[in-house]
Amino acid sequence: MSEYRTSGLRRGARIAGLGAAAAAAIGLMSTAAASADTFVPLPDGNKATPGVVVSRTGESALISPSLAANGAGRTAWVSGTVTADVSSITKDGEAGPFNGQTNIPGTNNSSTHGISRISTGYIIGCQVDITGLGGSIGGGFDLNGPSMNASLTVPVSAGQVKFVNIAGKDIKKNGKYSVQYQDTQLEIQNCGGYAQARSYTVVEIVGDNYSKTTLYGQPFSIG
Repeated sequence: MSEYRTSGLRRGARIAGLGAAAAAAIGLMSTAAASADTFVPLPDGNKATPGVVVSRTGESALISPSLAANGAGRTAWVSGTVTADVSSITKDGEAGPFNGQTNIPGTNNSSTHGISRISTGYIIGCQVDITGLGGSIGGGFDLNGPSMNASLTVPVSAGQVKFVNIAGKDIKKNGKYSVQYQDTQLEIQNCGGYAQARSYTVVEIVGDNYSKTTLYGQPFSIG
């Protein structure tokens, strides 16, 4: 009788052990799923104004949670190509906006510095809906030090919005100008709430016929 009880207890222990192992496996799978990267494909876009056509193709973002798992940090790896087809420049190397002025900073994180230019980057907001955010805000949110291949750290607190310039190219004569960036790392820090981002591209043409064309991308969540 004691042997039957002992073997029954052992079988129960084995079943309980298997149940615990299965539960642990499910827990590990859940953890892995929660920490998995999220790939976000984004739509192409274009905008045409007299003398300038701006387009964006192949844009995507790969969202990664913070390794610190503190809820205040996350990373977005962004890629895309922007192109400006320019036909409105009247002569090569025209000086700054409105004939002759130089070193005038552009708006929305662009900078003509006396030469027409295409600039591209991302608007990042923490606890702010940036869906309709565009021309109503300007350079006050700029983050300097752009680089198309580097890791860019973006400290942004609740209620803040920042422009992060990724890359740009001078436009000295009419033609097509493209800027491509691949897996550029945007490290979001200090944002304890939800974060959003959307791409922007600004083309400023300087000289007698000054113009600015801005193309925005689709907003996406960074977690």
